[in-house]
Amino acid sequence: MQHPIIPYYKLWIHRALMNNFSTCRALAFSLLILNLFRVSLASVVSTGDFNKDFFVMWAPNHVNTSSDGKERSLKLDQESGSGFASNQMFLFGRIDMQIKLVPGNSAGTVLAYYLASDQPNRDEIDFEFLGNVSGEPYIVQTNIYVDGFDNREERIYLWFDPTEDYHTYSILWNLHQIVFMVDSIPIRLYRNHADKGVAYPRWQPMSIKTSLWNGDSWATRGGLDKIDWSESPFIASFKDYTIDACVWKGNPRFCRADSSANWWNRPGFSSLTRDQKRWFKWVRKYHMVYDYCQDNQRFQNNLPKECFLPKY
Repeated sequence: MQHPIIPYYKLWIHRALMNNFSTCRALAFSLLILNLFRVSLASVVSTGDFNKDFFVMWAPNHVNTSSDGKERSLKLDQESGSGFASNQMFLFGRIDMQIKLVPGNSAGTVLAYYLASDQPNRDEIDFEFLGNVSGEPYIVQTNIYVDGFDNREERIYLWFDPTEDYHTYSILWNLHQIVFMVDSIPIRLYRNHADKGVAYPRWQPMSIKTSLWNGDSWATRGGLDKIDWSESPFIASFKDYTIDACVWKGNPRFCRADSSANWWNRPGFSSLTRDQKRWFKWVRKYHMVYDYCQDNQRFQNNLPKECFLPKY
């Protein structure tokens, strides 16, 4: 939809030319103004209403939304899993979602919260919460697809019980890096080393998606622990999300622009702060379960190039 102020600038251009202003000056100034408006309109702060910002993409009868649209839950049972996705697609920004994971014996269940493009050679930025046997810590798996290729899994144990209360799970995605965060603590970094031949998601817009599904062929202890359907239905809950990202309008230039609207691309967000680096090292030291960059057997002693490059 065209911004209502834009036609007035078009009228100003016409009058300026008719009044013998310099054509070049008029056009240059008008283009600057129009571009500023376009960039400012490219960034969106979400409404906080699931009914307005998301649509149900799978099993509507397994998706429950509060009357005010502020809370939503997904259900998994023997009949079906469920999921929802954002109405808009984005190229760079920050996404925050408060989630309460499936309680009790959730072995075999997978809750996915991720960004994904809709191309055959898709890009993805994934959180996957792998269900556990009661009393065992929850595992969070993160992964990144670029041009349809992944094999970049990392896993950590959460240091709290994520089923007792809501916690905030965040993705910061910009021209410099991808940062996965739990309650603002960075747990995973993936740096833009495209100039060194490392694939990085930077061209395909992505939507926000969540789904709860049966992954008992692999999710818990490599598939040894299956879903106990007598424990169903399995419920995951969501609330208080924030979307501050560049809405895809068909031209990546506006999302890559250095502007106040695209704050995430500024130099201050090109790396972690000193405190964030300290927390990141703590997570890696005490809570890391698996890192693809340490799996020489899997890659036959030919680890991906990014494994030898700086994370920040």
